[in-house]
Amino acid sequence: MRMIRFRRKNERLRFWNEVKIVPHWLFWVLGVLFLAAQATAAYVHLSGELKPGFFPPGMEGHQVLSSLGLAVIVTIFWLVCATFVLLTGYVNRDAKRRGMSPGLWTFLVIVLWPAYFAIGYIIYFLLREPLPYACPQCGTVVGARFNYCPNCKRDLHPCCPQCKAEVVETDKYCPNCGQDLSATVSAPA
Repeated sequence: MRMIRFRRKNERLRFWNEVKIVPHWLFWVLGVLFLAAQATAAYVHLSGELKPGFFPPGMEGHQVLSSLGLAVIVTIFWLVCATFVLLTGYVNRDAKRRGMSPGLWTFLVIVLWPAYFAIGYIIYFLLREPLPYACPQCGTVVGARFNYCPNCKRDLHPCCPQCKAEVVETDKYCPNCGQDLSATVSAPA
């Protein structure tokens, strides 16, 4: 529960900032593959190499409608594959910035995809570490699980001296027991 509260307090994740984590070359490769898939589907359809009965009975004679239907099918298939590739790229980069093993998490997501669809992503998003942040006193990057800064020994998770509930540095009184926190301010290290 403490990590969930910590994430809510410290992580301000915005969708477009998170999309920027995915490598830009991956978007370009997926765009080229999409255009190649559409061109290949159009060529195969217009050359007449599709088996009879591929399209519904009413669309056999209509070249435009059948081409449009084939383009929609290719687009839907491409969207599913592109989502898988982009999410895998995101997991790889996000695990790296959180100090986790990117290779292990990427492998886990790829292995679990065929059998269990999105369970690898769900496991990753539930178990990922919170983002590291800068110490408020010295600016050293510290992990979310650290209780004290390794550089300046600052208490990163202050608590009430009476009830030991976690408090914010700006609190004057403990929200849990009402203890006066200004009287127990410790001297900086």
